[in-house]
Order: sequence, then C-alpha cells, then structure tokens
Amino acid sequence: MNETMVTVVGNAATSADYRTTQSGVAAVRFRLAATVRRFDQASGSWTDAYTNFFTVWAWRQLAENVAASVSIGEPLLVRGRLRVREYEKEGVRITDPTIDATAVGHDLGWGTAAFRRMSRLRPAFAEPGRADPDGGARASGAGPGAAPDPGETAARQPVLTPNPA
Repeated sequence: MNETMVTVVGNAATSADYRTTQSGVAAVRFRLAATVRRFDQASGSWTDAYTNFFTVWAWRQLAENVAASVSIGEPLLVRGRLRVREYEKEGVRITDPTIDATAVGHDLGWGTAAFRRMSRLRPAFAEPGRADPDGGARASGAGPGAAPDPGETAARQPVLTPNPA
C-alpha cells in the first residue's frame, strides 16, 4: 500500500523495446539517464556530476504511445512506482532501479511537441465479424489468454491513427 512514487527528469538512453506478453498485453522497456548537474564556482559554469540510470517499464496503451513517440536522446519526464531489484549475474551483485511508469512525457523545457490523441485501428489479424483483442476473442477464435498465432510476431509495432474527434 505504501508505494514509492517518483518523478524523474532525464533522457532516453536506449530505444523503446516494444513487446507483447503471452496474454496479449503491450509492454515497452527503455533506459532513462538522469544526469546531476552542478555549478562549478571556480570556472563559473555548469558541469555534469554523475548519471543515474533507471529501467522504465510501461504497459498497455502507455506502452504503445511510448513506442510510437520516444527516441534515444530525447528529454523526458517519467512518473511511476520505484522498485529496486537486486540480483546476481556471473558472480556480480547488481542493483537495478526500475520505474513502473504511470506517465511519460517530453520535457518541454528543451523543445516543443504537438500532442495527438490516438485511437487504435483494427489489428491486421482481426477478421470481420470477430471481436477485436480488447473485446476478447482473437481471429483464430482463441480467448484473450491464448498464445499468439505463429505468424504473429511478439515484437509487432502498434498500429495507431489520429482520432478525428
């Protein structure tokens, strides 16, 4: 119940890795670099002190919008639940701060953006007369928890179109 909510300002350090879970839920992962800047009085200028890296996960519609909108190097604001994962890999102890994002946006202090409300098009695997994936049955007739068709790629990009309304 007492979750740690954070807002981190930084830059996208990796491209958004879009994937679909076995149950058909969209997910995206990317790394966010947040560099601390300090004013150096001796030189009279700002310098980089150190950089914190976070793994950011977004789910469902947010994942699709992040995949369509975020590129490496872009300044971002990320809000979400902080989770610190610790594990061992090849004998080395690793600490991975992870943010389960509830909101991701461009930092308009560094540039401009044009917001476009998006709505989903009918996926290519849907057939007329069948329910779309959000409504339940897949084109193959399987339920929402079924594995994807072999021809369907797990890393398919979202199909988005501007909403006329």
